[in-house]
Amino acid sequence: MKTPRHAIHGVLLLDKPLGLTSQNAVWRVRKALGAEKAGHSGTLDPLASGLLPVCLGAATKFAQVNLESDKTYQVGVTLGQTRVGGDLEGEVLSERPVQVTDEQLQDALRGFTGAIQQVPPMHSALKHQGKPLYAYARAGQTVERAARSVVIHRLTLLERDGARLQLEVHCSKGTYVRTLAEDLGEALGCGAHVHALRRLACGPLNLQDAISLDDFEALEVQDRRHRLQSADALVAHWPVVRLAQVEAARFLTGLRRRVNLEDQEAVRVYGPEERAFLGCGHVVAGELIADRLLSPLEVQALVA
Repeated sequence: MKTPRHAIHGVLLLDKPLGLTSQNAVWRVRKALGAEKAGHSGTLDPLASGLLPVCLGAATKFAQVNLESDKTYQVGVTLGQTRVGGDLEGEVLSERPVQVTDEQLQDALRGFTGAIQQVPPMHSALKHQGKPLYAYARAGQTVERAARSVVIHRLTLLERDGARLQLEVHCSKGTYVRTLAEDLGEALGCGAHVHALRRLACGPLNLQDAISLDDFEALEVQDRRHRLQSADALVAHWPVVRLAQVEAARFLTGLRRRVNLEDQEAVRVYGPEERAFLGCGHVVAGELIADRLLSPLEVQALVA
Protein backbone atom coordinates (compact mmCIF):
# COMPACT_ATOMS: atom_id res chain seq x y z
CA MET A 1 0.00 0.00 0.00
CA LYS A 2 1.35 3.39 -1.01
CA THR A 3 2.16 5.73 1.89
CA PRO A 4 -0.07 8.85 1.75
CA ARG A 5 1.72 12.17 1.25
CA HIS A 6 0.75 15.49 2.82
CA ALA A 7 1.43 19.15 2.08
CA ILE A 8 3.96 20.01 4.80
CA HIS A 9 5.72 23.37 4.84
CA GLY A 10 8.86 24.21 6.78
CA VAL A 11 12.59 23.68 7.20
CA LEU A 12 14.27 20.88 9.12
CA LEU A 13 17.81 21.62 10.27
CA LEU A 14 19.39 18.20 9.93
CA ASP A 15 22.79 17.05 11.19
CA LYS A 16 23.64 14.79 8.26
CA PRO A 17 25.74 11.77 9.19
CA LEU A 18 28.85 10.53 7.42
CA GLY A 19 28.42 8.03 4.61
CA LEU A 20 25.02 9.24 3.44
CA THR A 21 24.27 11.33 0.36
CA SER A 22 22.28 14.52 0.83
CA GLN A 23 19.54 13.19 -1.44
CA ASN A 24 19.17 10.02 0.61
CA ALA A 25 18.96 12.11 3.78
CA VAL A 26 16.17 14.20 2.22
CA TRP A 27 14.34 11.03 1.15
CA ARG A 28 14.40 9.68 4.71
CA VAL A 29 13.10 12.97 6.14
CA ARG A 30 10.37 13.11 3.53
CA LYS A 31 9.37 9.51 4.30
CA ALA A 32 9.37 10.13 8.07
CA LEU A 33 7.05 13.11 7.64
CA GLY A 34 4.95 11.74 4.78
CA ALA A 35 5.65 14.98 2.91
CA GLU A 36 4.66 15.63 -0.69
CA LYS A 37 7.63 17.79 -1.61
CA ALA A 38 11.13 18.09 -0.17
CA GLY A 39 14.62 19.20 -1.18
CA HIS A 40 17.81 20.55 0.35
CA SER A 41 19.63 23.86 0.13
CA GLY A 42 23.23 22.82 -0.41
CA THR A 43 24.74 19.39 -1.04
CA LEU A 44 27.03 17.71 1.46
CA ASP A 45 29.09 14.84 0.08
CA PRO A 46 28.93 11.42 1.83
CA LEU A 47 32.39 12.18 3.30
CA ALA A 48 31.02 15.37 4.92
CA SER A 49 28.70 15.69 7.90
CA GLY A 50 26.89 18.56 9.53
CA LEU A 51 24.19 21.09 8.77
CA LEU A 52 21.86 20.18 5.92
CA PRO A 53 18.72 22.37 5.73
CA VAL A 54 15.90 20.19 4.39
CA CYS A 55 13.18 22.29 2.78
CA LEU A 56 9.58 21.08 2.67
CA GLY A 57 6.66 22.35 0.63
CA ALA A 58 6.62 26.13 0.28
CA ALA A 59 10.12 26.41 1.78
CA THR A 60 11.62 24.74 -1.33
CA LYS A 61 10.95 27.96 -3.23
CA PHE A 62 13.60 29.72 -1.14
CA ALA A 63 16.32 27.05 -1.13
CA GLN A 64 18.39 29.12 -3.57
CA VAL A 65 18.74 31.85 -0.94
CA ASN A 66 20.61 29.48 1.34
CA LEU A 67 22.68 28.13 -1.54
CA GLU A 68 24.00 31.65 -2.10
CA SER A 69 24.75 32.31 1.58
CA ASP A 70 28.12 32.18 3.31
CA LYS A 71 29.07 28.84 4.86
CA THR A 72 31.16 27.83 7.88
CA TYR A 73 33.03 24.52 8.07
CA GLN A 74 35.30 22.67 10.42
CA VAL A 75 37.83 20.86 8.27
CA GLY A 76 40.50 18.30 9.08
CA VAL A 77 43.56 18.63 6.85
CA THR A 78 46.46 16.20 6.54
CA LEU A 79 49.71 17.74 5.33
CA GLY A 80 52.31 15.82 3.33
CA GLN A 81 50.02 13.79 1.12
CA THR A 82 47.90 14.62 -1.94
CA ARG A 83 45.03 12.45 -3.12
CA VAL A 84 42.72 12.21 -6.13
CA GLY A 85 39.73 14.47 -5.45
CA GLY A 86 41.48 16.13 -2.51
CA ASP A 87 40.08 13.83 0.21
CA LEU A 88 40.41 10.40 1.82
CA GLU A 89 38.27 8.69 -0.81
CA GLY A 90 40.89 9.23 -3.54
CA GLU A 91 44.07 7.31 -4.26
CA VAL A 92 47.38 8.74 -3.04
CA LEU A 93 49.07 10.87 -5.69
CA SER A 94 52.19 12.06 -3.86
CA GLU A 95 53.86 12.13 -0.47
CA ARG A 96 56.33 14.75 0.73
CA PRO A 97 57.98 15.47 4.06
CA VAL A 98 56.29 18.03 6.30
CA GLN A 99 58.79 20.62 7.49
CA VAL A 100 56.42 23.43 8.42
CA THR A 101 56.81 25.60 11.51
CA ASP A 102 53.81 27.05 13.31
CA GLU A 103 54.86 30.50 12.13
CA GLN A 104 54.98 29.36 8.49
CA LEU A 105 51.56 27.79 8.86
CA GLN A 106 50.03 30.97 10.30
CA ASP A 107 51.60 33.05 7.53
CA ALA A 108 50.13 30.70 4.92
CA LEU A 109 46.67 30.84 6.52
CA ARG A 110 46.76 34.63 6.42
CA GLY A 111 47.68 34.42 2.74
CA PHE A 112 44.45 32.56 2.02
CA THR A 113 42.23 35.01 3.90
CA GLY A 114 40.21 37.55 1.95
CA ALA A 115 39.44 37.47 -1.78
CA ILE A 116 41.32 34.62 -3.46
CA GLN A 117 41.28 32.83 -6.81
CA GLN A 118 40.34 29.15 -7.01
CA VAL A 119 40.43 26.76 -9.94
CA PRO A 120 37.36 24.47 -9.61
CA PRO A 121 38.41 20.83 -9.09
CA MET A 122 37.74 18.14 -11.66
CA HIS A 123 35.82 16.21 -9.03
CA SER A 124 32.98 18.74 -8.84
CA ALA A 125 29.46 19.17 -10.20
CA LEU A 126 30.41 22.28 -12.20
CA LYS A 127 29.38 21.69 -15.81
CA HIS A 128 31.46 21.86 -18.99
CA GLN A 129 29.59 21.55 -22.29
CA GLY A 130 26.56 20.21 -20.44
CA LYS A 131 28.41 17.53 -18.46
CA PRO A 132 29.57 17.77 -14.84
CA LEU A 133 33.32 17.88 -14.37
CA TYR A 134 33.29 14.72 -12.28
CA ALA A 135 32.03 12.79 -15.33
CA TYR A 136 35.18 13.79 -17.23
CA ALA A 137 37.32 12.97 -14.19
CA ARG A 138 35.84 9.48 -13.93
CA ALA A 139 36.66 8.94 -17.60
CA GLY A 140 40.26 9.95 -16.95
CA GLN A 141 39.90 13.25 -18.79
CA THR A 142 40.93 16.73 -17.71
CA VAL A 143 39.39 19.92 -19.08
CA GLU A 144 40.66 23.46 -18.69
CA ARG A 145 38.89 25.46 -15.96
CA ALA A 146 39.01 29.20 -15.42
CA ALA A 147 39.88 30.46 -11.95
CA ARG A 148 37.05 31.94 -9.92
CA SER A 149 37.05 34.56 -7.21
CA VAL A 150 35.81 33.53 -3.75
CA VAL A 151 36.12 35.15 -0.34
CA ILE A 152 37.55 33.48 2.76
CA HIS A 153 36.20 35.64 5.57
CA ARG A 154 37.99 33.71 8.29
CA LEU A 155 40.52 30.85 8.28
CA THR A 156 41.44 29.81 11.82
CA LEU A 157 43.75 27.09 13.11
CA LEU A 158 41.89 25.28 15.91
CA GLU A 159 44.42 22.54 16.58
CA ARG A 160 47.63 21.04 15.20
CA ASP A 161 48.94 17.53 15.84
CA GLY A 162 52.05 17.19 13.70
CA ALA A 163 50.87 16.94 10.09
CA ARG A 164 47.18 16.94 11.01
CA LEU A 165 45.31 20.23 11.31
CA GLN A 166 41.86 21.26 12.46
CA LEU A 167 40.72 24.47 10.75
CA GLU A 168 37.56 26.56 10.82
CA VAL A 169 36.64 28.19 7.51
CA HIS A 170 34.02 30.92 7.06
CA CYS A 171 33.68 31.41 3.30
CA SER A 172 31.53 32.75 0.51
CA LYS A 173 29.33 30.64 -1.75
CA GLY A 174 31.18 28.67 -4.39
CA THR A 175 34.22 27.97 -2.22
CA TYR A 176 35.73 24.52 -2.69
CA VAL A 177 37.11 23.56 0.72
CA ARG A 178 39.09 20.61 -0.66
CA THR A 179 40.74 22.93 -3.17
CA LEU A 180 41.51 25.38 -0.36
CA ALA A 181 43.26 22.58 1.55
CA GLU A 182 45.20 21.48 -1.54
CA ASP A 183 46.29 25.04 -2.31
CA LEU A 184 47.35 25.52 1.31
CA GLY A 185 49.44 22.36 1.08
CA GLU A 186 51.16 23.58 -2.09
CA ALA A 187 51.87 26.96 -0.49
CA LEU A 188 53.57 25.07 2.36
CA GLY A 189 55.54 22.95 -0.09
CA CYS A 190 54.27 19.58 1.16
CA GLY A 191 50.83 19.02 -0.34
CA ALA A 192 47.64 18.29 1.61
CA HIS A 193 44.23 16.66 1.52
CA VAL A 194 41.01 16.81 3.56
CA HIS A 195 40.43 13.93 5.98
CA ALA A 196 37.26 15.31 7.62
CA LEU A 197 34.67 17.96 6.79
CA ARG A 198 31.75 19.20 8.90
CA ARG A 199 29.43 22.09 8.05
CA LEU A 200 28.65 24.31 11.02
CA ALA A 201 26.49 27.05 9.47
CA CYS A 202 24.65 28.12 6.33
CA GLY A 203 23.88 31.82 6.34
CA PRO A 204 21.81 32.49 9.49
CA LEU A 205 21.22 28.77 10.18
CA ASN A 206 23.44 26.92 12.69
CA LEU A 207 24.31 23.31 13.43
CA GLN A 208 23.57 23.83 17.13
CA ASP A 209 19.86 23.98 16.23
CA ALA A 210 19.97 20.77 14.16
CA ILE A 211 18.84 17.24 14.97
CA SER A 212 20.48 13.99 13.90
CA LEU A 213 18.66 11.80 11.40
CA ASP A 214 18.43 8.88 13.85
CA ASP A 215 16.99 11.11 16.59
CA PHE A 216 14.48 12.62 14.16
CA GLU A 217 13.27 9.23 12.95
CA ALA A 218 13.02 8.03 16.56
CA LEU A 219 10.49 10.75 17.42
CA GLU A 220 6.81 9.97 17.58
CA VAL A 221 5.14 10.83 14.27
CA GLN A 222 3.18 13.74 15.78
CA ASP A 223 6.37 15.21 17.28
CA ARG A 224 8.38 15.30 14.05
CA ARG A 225 6.56 18.37 12.71
CA HIS A 226 7.41 20.22 15.92
CA ARG A 227 11.08 20.08 14.88
CA LEU A 228 10.38 22.09 11.73
CA GLN A 229 11.19 25.75 11.51
CA SER A 230 8.76 27.99 9.64
CA ALA A 231 8.79 28.14 5.84
CA ASP A 232 10.39 31.61 5.96
CA ALA A 233 13.38 30.44 8.04
CA LEU A 234 15.73 30.69 5.05
CA VAL A 235 14.98 34.42 4.67
CA ALA A 236 14.54 35.28 8.35
CA HIS A 237 17.51 37.68 8.19
CA TRP A 238 15.81 39.89 5.56
CA PRO A 239 13.79 43.03 6.43
CA VAL A 240 10.02 42.57 6.88
CA VAL A 241 7.29 44.25 4.83
CA ARG A 242 3.72 43.77 6.07
CA LEU A 243 0.72 44.50 3.85
CA ALA A 244 -2.97 45.07 4.56
CA GLN A 245 -5.38 42.37 3.36
CA VAL A 246 -6.31 43.98 0.04
CA GLU A 247 -2.70 44.89 -0.78
CA ALA A 248 -1.54 41.40 0.19
CA ALA A 249 -4.05 39.78 -2.17
CA ARG A 250 -2.88 41.98 -5.04
CA PHE A 251 0.79 41.32 -4.25
CA LEU A 252 0.11 37.56 -4.45
CA THR A 253 -1.02 38.03 -8.05
CA GLY A 254 2.35 39.55 -8.90
CA LEU A 255 1.21 43.18 -9.03
CA ARG A 256 3.65 45.85 -7.92
CA ARG A 257 2.58 47.76 -4.84
CA ARG A 258 3.42 51.32 -3.77
CA VAL A 259 5.19 51.39 -0.39
CA ASN A 260 6.72 54.13 1.72
CA LEU A 261 10.08 52.38 2.02
CA GLU A 262 13.67 52.94 0.97
CA ASP A 263 15.21 50.75 -1.71
CA GLN A 264 15.92 47.19 -0.52
CA GLU A 265 17.57 44.38 -2.50
CA ALA A 266 15.58 41.71 -0.67
CA VAL A 267 12.61 41.75 1.70
CA ARG A 268 10.22 39.12 3.08
CA VAL A 269 6.58 40.04 2.71
CA TYR A 270 3.63 39.19 4.98
CA GLY A 271 -0.10 39.79 5.07
CA PRO A 272 -1.85 41.19 8.13
CA GLU A 273 -1.82 37.85 10.03
CA GLU A 274 1.32 37.12 12.03
CA ARG A 275 2.30 34.00 10.05
CA ALA A 276 0.89 35.03 6.67
CA PHE A 277 4.16 34.75 4.74
CA LEU A 278 3.50 35.72 1.13
CA GLY A 279 6.96 35.46 -0.42
CA CYS A 280 9.91 37.69 -1.12
CA GLY A 281 10.62 40.71 -3.26
CA HIS A 282 12.62 43.90 -3.50
CA VAL A 283 11.89 47.62 -3.25
CA VAL A 284 12.90 50.10 -5.94
CA ALA A 285 11.80 53.74 -6.14
CA GLY A 286 8.89 53.20 -3.75
CA GLU A 287 7.60 50.06 -5.47
CA LEU A 288 7.47 46.59 -3.90
CA ILE A 289 8.22 44.09 -6.65
CA ALA A 290 7.62 40.37 -6.19
CA ASP A 291 10.48 37.93 -6.81
CA ARG A 292 9.11 34.63 -5.50
CA LEU A 293 5.57 34.08 -4.29
CA LEU A 294 3.65 31.43 -2.40
CA SER A 295 0.30 30.22 -3.69
CA PRO A 296 -2.86 31.30 -1.83
CA LEU A 297 -3.26 27.69 -0.64
CA GLU A 298 0.27 27.68 0.78
CA VAL A 299 -0.32 30.98 2.59
CA GLN A 300 -3.58 29.62 4.01
CA ALA A 301 -1.77 26.50 5.25
CA LEU A 302 0.87 28.59 7.04
CA VAL A 303 -1.75 30.69 8.82
CA ALA A 304 -3.87 27.70 9.87
